[in-house]
Amino acid sequence: MKFSKEIGIDLGTANILIYVKGEGIVVNEPSVVTINTETNKAIAVGQEARDMLGKTPGKYQAIRPLKDGVIADFQTTEVLLTHFINKLNLKGVFARPTILICCPSNITSIEKSAIQDVALRCGAKRVFIEEEPKVAAIGAGLDIAKPSGSMVIDIGGGTADVAVLSLGDIVTSTSLKNAGDKMDTELIKFIKDKYKLLIGDRTAEDIKMEIGTAYKPDPKKTMSIRGRDLVTGLPHSITISATETAEALQECCRTILIAARQVLEQTPPELSADIINKGIFLTGGGALLHNLDKYLEEGLGVPVFVAENALNCVAEGCGIMLENISSLK
Repeated sequence: MKFSKEIGIDLGTANILIYVKGEGIVVNEPSVVTINTETNKAIAVGQEARDMLGKTPGKYQAIRPLKDGVIADFQTTEVLLTHFINKLNLKGVFARPTILICCPSNITSIEKSAIQDVALRCGAKRVFIEEEPKVAAIGAGLDIAKPSGSMVIDIGGGTADVAVLSLGDIVTSTSLKNAGDKMDTELIKFIKDKYKLLIGDRTAEDIKMEIGTAYKPDPKKTMSIRGRDLVTGLPHSITISATETAEALQECCRTILIAARQVLEQTPPELSADIINKGIFLTGGGALLHNLDKYLEEGLGVPVFVAENALNCVAEGCGIMLENISSLK
């Protein structure tokens, strides 16, 4: 008789998604915690805390505890995990859950054991750690158990993972700290340099989602943004076009293209043949950047597809792996 719950956690730099076996994705919130610095107590977690980013008074601080796909602030990460795990109220005698956590493909064994410690302290009975591109590939519906090559580019908030998989494991992979957050930073820098206007992270993310494009921008697409004029110090608004976003994001997209090319160069020829047939799959929030698939397709000469539920691929992959948890043990 089995009482303990099985949970999959996609611990992302931007969002945390929790999948409970038999229930599906039950938590999908930003990985942000707002702390009262005087008492060191969390006053808001998730979406509520994200709404406070860049808007908090002195004694409150909105923290994103994960940087570049790894835990930068352990205490806050623990607050984040404990909050959401408690919210699932898995109370009862047998309720210490088995947790499967996904992390970027190149994190060190020290970082892995740190993530394990945090999960165990949050009340897990057992913790499994899986590599994100592998889980994302399963979530995107690829059958990676067969002896044939599949290639995934998982672009999250903090890291972009590029991996070729075969026989249920990673054959070649690389992980770059160049993903959604870096795109936001580039947009902030571009607008600051060109218009002497300072905008916040939230605004940058809105620009990226609304009109951001990697390739062949539509010049008619524009967006009005507000920020602080660096010359006068006063609030000011300007209009920015999709063409400018393509210019700002050019470097980020190129880095991802180069990484994908390197992984392909290290791939055994038999697997390369499979990848040309199947194409490359983009997962993660960054995959939704307009025309990124076309940009990569032209640069690599291989068909590129955006996975259907790109944002939730890792969490859904967790769910599929939990169904077959015996194979993890």
